[in-house]
Amino acid sequence: MSVSELYSQYTRVWIPDPDEVWRSAELTKDYKEGERSLQLKLEDETIREYPVDVQNSQLPFLRNPDILVGENDLTALSYLHEPAVLHNLKVRFLESNHIYTYCGIVLVAINPYEQLPIYGQDVIYAYSGQNMGDMDPHIFAVAEEAYKQMARDEKNQSIIVSGESGAGKTVSAKYAMRYFATVGGSASETNIEEKVLASSPIMEAIGNAKTTRNDNSSRFGKYIQIGFDKRYHIIGANMRTYLLEKSRVVFQADDERNYHIFYQLCAAASLPEFKELSLTCAEDFFYTSQGGDTFIEGIDDAEDFEKTRQAFTLLGVRESHQISIFKIIASILHLGNVEIQAERDGDSCSISPQDEHLNNFCRLLGVEHSQMEHWLCHRKLVTTSETYVKTMSLQQVINARNALAKHIYAQLFGWIVEHINKALHTSLKQHSFIGVLDIYGFETFEVNSFEQFCINYANEKLQQQFNSHVFKLEQEEYMKEQIPWTLIDFYDNQPCIDLIEAKLGILDLLDEECKVPKGTDQNWAQKLYDRHSSSQHFQKPRMSNTSFIVVHFADKVEYHSDGFLEKNRDTVYEEQINILKASKFPLVANLFQDDKDSVPATTPSGKGSSSKINIRSARPTMKAPNKEHKKTVGHQFRTSLHLLMETLNATTPHYVRCIKPNDEKLPFHFDPKRAVQQLRACGVLETIRISAAGYPSRWAYHDFFNRYRVLVQKRELANTDKKAICKSVLENLIKDPDKFQFGRTKIFFRAGQVAYLEKLRADKFRAATIMIQKSVRGWLQKVKYHRLRRATLTLQRYCRGHLARRLAEHLRRTRAAVVLQKQYRMRRARLAYQRVRRATVVIQAFTRGMFVRRTYRQVLMEHKATIIQKHMRGWMARRHFRHQRDAAIIIQCAFRRLKARRELKALKIEARSAEHLKRLNVGMENKVVQLQRKIDDQNKEFKTLSEQLSAITSTHTMEVEKLRKELAYYQQNQGGDTSLKLQEVVESLQTELQRAHSERKVLEDTHTREKDELRKRVADLEQENALLKDEKEQLNSQILGQSKAEFAQNSVKENLMKKELDEERSRYQNLVKEYSRLEQRYDNLRDEMTIIKQTPGHRRNPSNQSSLESDSNYPSVSTSEVGDAEDALQQVDEIGLEKAAMDMTVFLKLQKRVRELEQERKKLQMQLEKREQQDSQRVQVEQPKNDLDLDQDADLAYNSLKRQELESENKKLKNDLNELRKAVAEQAMQDGSSPSSPDSYSLLLNQLKLAHEELEVRKEEVLILRTQIVSADQRRLAGRSPEPSINARTSWPNSEKHVDQEDAIEAYHGVCQTNRLLEAQLQAQSREHEEEVEHLKTQVEALKEELDKQQQTFCQTLLLSPEAQVEFGVQQEISRLTNENLDLKELVEKLEKNERKLKKQLKIYMKKVQDLEAAQALTQSERRRHELTRQVTVQRKEKDFQGMLEYHKDDEALLIRNLVTDLKPQMLSGTVPCLPAYILYMCIRHADYVNDDLKVHSLLTSTINGVKKVLKKHNDDFEMTTFWLSNTCRLLHCLKQYSGDEGFMTQNSAKQNEHCLKNFDLTEYRQVLSDLSIQIYQQLIKIAEGVLQPMIVSAMLENESIQGLSGVKPTGYRKRSSSMADGDNSYCLEAIIRQMNSFHTVMCDQGLDPEIIQQVFKQLFYMINAVTLNNLLLRKEVCSWSTGMQLRYNISQLEEWLRGRNLHQSGAVQTMEPLIQAAQLLQLKKKTPEDAEAICSLCNSLSTQQIVKILNLYTPLNEFEERVTVAFIRTIQAQLQERNDPQQLLLDFKHTFPVLFPFNPSSLTMDSIHIPACLNLEFLNEV
Repeated sequence: MSVSELYSQYTRVWIPDPDEVWRSAELTKDYKEGERSLQLKLEDETIREYPVDVQNSQLPFLRNPDILVGENDLTALSYLHEPAVLHNLKVRFLESNHIYTYCGIVLVAINPYEQLPIYGQDVIYAYSGQNMGDMDPHIFAVAEEAYKQMARDEKNQSIIVSGESGAGKTVSAKYAMRYFATVGGSASETNIEEKVLASSPIMEAIGNAKTTRNDNSSRFGKYIQIGFDKRYHIIGANMRTYLLEKSRVVFQADDERNYHIFYQLCAAASLPEFKELSLTCAEDFFYTSQGGDTFIEGIDDAEDFEKTRQAFTLLGVRESHQISIFKIIASILHLGNVEIQAERDGDSCSISPQDEHLNNFCRLLGVEHSQMEHWLCHRKLVTTSETYVKTMSLQQVINARNALAKHIYAQLFGWIVEHINKALHTSLKQHSFIGVLDIYGFETFEVNSFEQFCINYANEKLQQQFNSHVFKLEQEEYMKEQIPWTLIDFYDNQPCIDLIEAKLGILDLLDEECKVPKGTDQNWAQKLYDRHSSSQHFQKPRMSNTSFIVVHFADKVEYHSDGFLEKNRDTVYEEQINILKASKFPLVANLFQDDKDSVPATTPSGKGSSSKINIRSARPTMKAPNKEHKKTVGHQFRTSLHLLMETLNATTPHYVRCIKPNDEKLPFHFDPKRAVQQLRACGVLETIRISAAGYPSRWAYHDFFNRYRVLVQKRELANTDKKAICKSVLENLIKDPDKFQFGRTKIFFRAGQVAYLEKLRADKFRAATIMIQKSVRGWLQKVKYHRLRRATLTLQRYCRGHLARRLAEHLRRTRAAVVLQKQYRMRRARLAYQRVRRATVVIQAFTRGMFVRRTYRQVLMEHKATIIQKHMRGWMARRHFRHQRDAAIIIQCAFRRLKARRELKALKIEARSAEHLKRLNVGMENKVVQLQRKIDDQNKEFKTLSEQLSAITSTHTMEVEKLRKELAYYQQNQGGDTSLKLQEVVESLQTELQRAHSERKVLEDTHTREKDELRKRVADLEQENALLKDEKEQLNSQILGQSKAEFAQNSVKENLMKKELDEERSRYQNLVKEYSRLEQRYDNLRDEMTIIKQTPGHRRNPSNQSSLESDSNYPSVSTSEVGDAEDALQQVDEIGLEKAAMDMTVFLKLQKRVRELEQERKKLQMQLEKREQQDSQRVQVEQPKNDLDLDQDADLAYNSLKRQELESENKKLKNDLNELRKAVAEQAMQDGSSPSSPDSYSLLLNQLKLAHEELEVRKEEVLILRTQIVSADQRRLAGRSPEPSINARTSWPNSEKHVDQEDAIEAYHGVCQTNRLLEAQLQAQSREHEEEVEHLKTQVEALKEELDKQQQTFCQTLLLSPEAQVEFGVQQEISRLTNENLDLKELVEKLEKNERKLKKQLKIYMKKVQDLEAAQALTQSERRRHELTRQVTVQRKEKDFQGMLEYHKDDEALLIRNLVTDLKPQMLSGTVPCLPAYILYMCIRHADYVNDDLKVHSLLTSTINGVKKVLKKHNDDFEMTTFWLSNTCRLLHCLKQYSGDEGFMTQNSAKQNEHCLKNFDLTEYRQVLSDLSIQIYQQLIKIAEGVLQPMIVSAMLENESIQGLSGVKPTGYRKRSSSMADGDNSYCLEAIIRQMNSFHTVMCDQGLDPEIIQQVFKQLFYMINAVTLNNLLLRKEVCSWSTGMQLRYNISQLEEWLRGRNLHQSGAVQTMEPLIQAAQLLQLKKKTPEDAEAICSLCNSLSTQQIVKILNLYTPLNEFEERVTVAFIRTIQAQLQERNDPQQLLLDFKHTFPVLFPFNPSSLTMDSIHIPACLNLEFLNEV
């Protein structure tokens, strides 16, 4: 690959930056070789020209693809260099908040300066047993790797934790030890793991202090060895310490503190037990106040001191020793406050005798005041000839005092470490150990002294060991993969180590200068210049003659030689030590005694202790100063360092490098400069460099093919060998063969080659994407064009239509406006006209009215005159008329007379003629008569008219006269009276008008007042009505609220009760589980004790022991608590007090709980009985009182008599029956085959029958008589006079006779037998009748349902067309035939199954017959006949089999062995499920039948112990556990079904009711069997989980259920972890489904109840959900979109499996809800706030921590996906703040749901069960 290919346009590179160390940039154009600069564009879009060194070809570092950013392992990066490492750590730390990252074999831990919820017990269990590369980086993963390698390789391990102060070394080491304490907890009761953890608070108190970089900085190094036994349980520990910073005791820099213990002791000084220490606050002491502030924010020293004291107590440090320790610490504080006064000469000093602090110092240490006062200011010089005592100057005295304080503290530190080691020591043999080294990292300050030199020297040694280990692992990997080994050049710091520790090195020259009497630091520095100036690792500063520079592996460090000699000598004056040796306190004196047996020390202060775990002692030889201190601090440190390196080299190391992200202790703040400095110093970059020098990128062939198959040509895919395909692809893509190597299982790549392949893959995808985009965009544009064209035409059409419609609308509107205007104008003119017209009309009306009234008055006057005139003129006219009429009448008369005369004459002439006469004579007579009558009538009418006329004439005359009189009177009075009358009339009218106005006003006022009052009243009423309405609404709302509250309260109470019930059930089952665990543990301890103590004499075997345990655990059926106590005492006598106490404690708790529950049940039963009695009494009250009293007395007497006689007769009959059986059996045994035996037996039976017949007659009479006598006595005693009863007198003639009691009892029994027979017959008939009725009812209902269905079908058919009717009929017929076919198939299958069973039984019987025939051929004919008769007899008994099995007491052990202990489930494959349970119940029933409680107790106890023994032996056999769970539950159901309790007998048949127990109540044993069922169920779940758990992660997360969906990312070193097996342990989902099919088949075959099967799979699905989700939360590489798709597919397959097995109602799917939501979360869009709301509403089963964790872990598998932004995660957190989620991140996969065993009665009857011969139970006799 050429440079131009790598440095092309858009390639991103890293360039140096003074602020950020490294900065990202992008090439704006291709780079060609030979160019002197690169054209770059920075991330802020600024253009920059970067110069290139053409001669050295130093181009900027290439940046990794985005898909590799954020990797768990830094070695997985394609480009391995410093900027890539720094950027990856920064992204993980800031964006994902991941503090752990792998770098090959190194775990890089960045201090978050914040408490994170990733160290709980659930996380420990999640990492336990996992391979190191499978989970996200974690300190627990490193600890698990060490633990697993120790167990597998049986080699000691070491975890080396290093880093500078404040990086988190102590916390990491603490969590590693916590992991070991949890995973490898001690098997005994010593709780050694708690003591190991308890050592941390003590060591932190005495060895940690606040510095400028860390509030809890460890100022010493320690190596803790945790010892394990062969079972890899913690048995002990040992601690070694290194280089305690003693100078901190006497000096602290600004803003720093002394060791925590000083401030803790000052904070607790007010306690009563510390009054004698004379301490005050820390500010009052010189040694604790030099740093300024004595408090640490967020730290309570008093609380920490209490924890320290508790840790001392837990480690076994006595209270007196604790007080002595605190006295020594307080004395150091007082020593620092001693005032030293300089004398005038300046060469001597003195201390005041009254110095309070010196007095306290001497008192607390128990030394003489005067001697200490003297030797603090003087020193002794010893020469060859004499000894001098010399005074010291002020500075010398202060230095001597400080040296003494440091020495005291160092000795105390060593003593505490030694006693911690004693507390952690064990006498057991250690098999292996894991060491945890918490040691300081590389340090460089502005002023570096002797301490920094020793620290950096230790880091040089550790770095050398680290480099060699990394190099060794690389070499092993290459050899394992058969890669040609090429020498890798790596940095070897041996020259630097030689410079320090070799002969005449820095340390040798320092020790030599210390021996010189007048040696100085300047002389030592000059010797260094002269000796090592030529060394490449040693330099001399230009501006100093007292400093020197050492070139370490991490950096150059300049050391100031001032103080080196003094610190190396560690001078303490002998006289002061001798004073302390003479202390009256033993602890103080022992601190300074010489330890001659010790080897050289590990620390300058003499820390450490003698090793207890096969490690040489690290405790120094504490000698007096001057002569006795032979070895310097440097020599001691070098020796201890060599011992440490020997220990580390003998173990397998694991490295943890702690990084401090910033100096301000800000949470999740990353300073690149500080991080790079520490990465260079801790060896991480060296690991990267070694990896980059070889083949850092490694891919398995399968993963490589899956990732880069897009680069494979089509013809190459025809090859099935993936390895050959990978080789051909790489040879075509990478021309340089040195860039890759083919290993045995992996492909090895040089640095950058994977990035190149990723670039080629991205280019291929980009080209394909562009092609797809081009085609899709073209098609989209065409579609868009056609859509736009159609839309344009449509728009034009609609626009034109719209314009036309708008024009038409405009025209219509214009015309309408004209019409409106016309109408409006017309209306306005019309209104004006009408207004004028109305005004005119009004004026005219008033005017016309005035004129009309005026005219009216005139007309009225004229009318009156006219009336007068009218009457006058009328009268005159009538008079004239009468004159004229009279004249006319006269004229008419005259004329008519003339005319009449003329006619008469003519008539006379005519009458003379004959014809006329004839004509006239016709009807003449009639006419004459008529005329005569008519004439008469006219005459009468004339008379009346004349009379009327005369009356009228007289009346008229009278009226005329009257009118004349009135006219005259009127004319007389018309002149003066008219105006007066009118005026009076007007006045009267005015007064009336005024009166009317006043009345109207009064009425109006009254009306308005009443109206106002009414309105006010109405308003008040309305207001009152509104208030009432409001009050009503409030009451309604209150009622509703109260009802809702009551409903909610009731629902809450119900939920709480359900929850409490579940919790109680769960607690009880956990208690049962704990009891079984303790029982198992007791058995293990007993086995160990029997192995250890093999002493002669009688010892109880395990079977007897278990039976004894069972006797003590399970009480007898017929015994009470006294019997339990006797059993317990018997057990105490047999097995000892201690064992009995151990066994009885848990059981007594269980028994107490059972008794409480039994008491509650009895109370409820009593209440029920009371209610039934009350109801019966209410019914009886309706009857007459006399009858009620008589009946009650008779019933009471009869019942009491019945009860007494039943008890006595029962005992007598049992005894007689037993004696009779024994006699018959003995006689049968004696007589044998004699013919007289049947006769004697029949004779005895006949005699017995005759005796019963003779007694029957007397039984009835005596019983009734006895009842009557008792009732009469009771009535007499009650003072009631019994009324004479006719029935009594007539029915009891012999009532006065004396009757014997025995006769009465016999008579009673006869009646009882008769009643029983009658009652049994009546019950049988009633049951048959009821069953027949029920059967007929069910048939009728079935026929009704079928008829309804046919009618519905017929109605539906009528609504269809003829064709549809035909089709529907055909479909109905097909469905009917299909159902019939299925029924027939089921019948055929059942028949085939029965046929197979019968064939098997036939084979068994054939074999039996053959054996029988062979046996018969050898015997005699008489024996054959006898056997034949016996067989006939057996057949007759089988016909009358009562469902009971009899066995002899001696055969009980054989029964248990054949039926329980040695039974295999395969032996009963073709029989009835749960056959052993049925057989055991039939045996129990026979023992109940014969009333043998001891036999019942023994059988049940032996059965339970046998089941426990079998389960203990087969504790990993799923089939065996299922078999006995099924049988235990069936036996429990049988004891319930046949207990006689009506609640359990509702589904029993009549035959089954006959099989109920008669004598014993086995309620307590039912509870014991229930507990045993719970234990077996828990073992079943444990076995199933153990089988499924290794498959879950691989099948659910790693296996590709949908092929080609998930891509494979580059993996780092951790995928090559040594803890991973070479074999392929991958599982697919089909494996889980096959395993669950196997579980389901086994449970169904063994007849396990369906409800229990559902609970089993609910528990297993919960475990699948928990394990999968926990791994998802702890694995970054699986949190991707494709994993979400795979998960949803896998979950759907599991749901389909549940539906296929009819288990979807078990609640198993609900347990998978968190995993379903996690899969959906991985697939949802994660960009906008709407997406955040959707996620929050959807993921309601996930906690906030889990959602945020998944979003942080979300990793794109290719460059086309986008990461989740930090802002989006913050949005999610803000929206989820209101949730009250638990703080636990992971699910508890060990959580077990409480199991319920529902009652499931059997339909089988006991007499229908056949016992196969394979069980070898011939000794059981059917009864």
